[in-house]
Amino acid sequence: MSTPEERFAALNLELPPPPKPIGVYKPFLQVNNFIYVSGHGTVQSDGSLIIGRIGEDMDIEAGKMAAQQVGLAILATLKANLGSLNKIGRVIKVLGMVGCVPEFKAHPYVINGCSELFAKVWGEEKGIGVRSAVGMGSLPDGIPVEIEAMFELA
Repeated sequence: MSTPEERFAALNLELPPPPKPIGVYKPFLQVNNFIYVSGHGTVQSDGSLIIGRIGEDMDIEAGKMAAQQVGLAILATLKANLGSLNKIGRVIKVLGMVGCVPEFKAHPYVINGCSELFAKVWGEEKGIGVRSAVGMGSLPDGIPVEIEAMFELA
């Protein structure tokens, strides 16, 4: 059986730099055997952000790819703080926020971009936790997706 690090390497995806806080908070917090990751945005490998609003200047597929990019930013934070994705035992919870027009109704589909990434890295049993996917009128810096997550250490 392969490890989370090996499964991630096989995806041929690039981690962005771990995002720096833009407010008064910690992006990563360990409490006992749990890891809490603050809301992350669409940081790309060059440090820039994916900007847009789903249903206005982005379609649903671009939104799903933005959610995957947020998942990569979360992985970057985990690696920067733990040294290895292998130290995560399971995904506990994902809260996905979608910046969209009021008529948009497919929030869960967009957040699948992140959830599918986590399932590939940790496997379906340990990579899928409980989840919420909600719509927002706006998100920081005009990003289309923000996601926070909770993990259990291995």
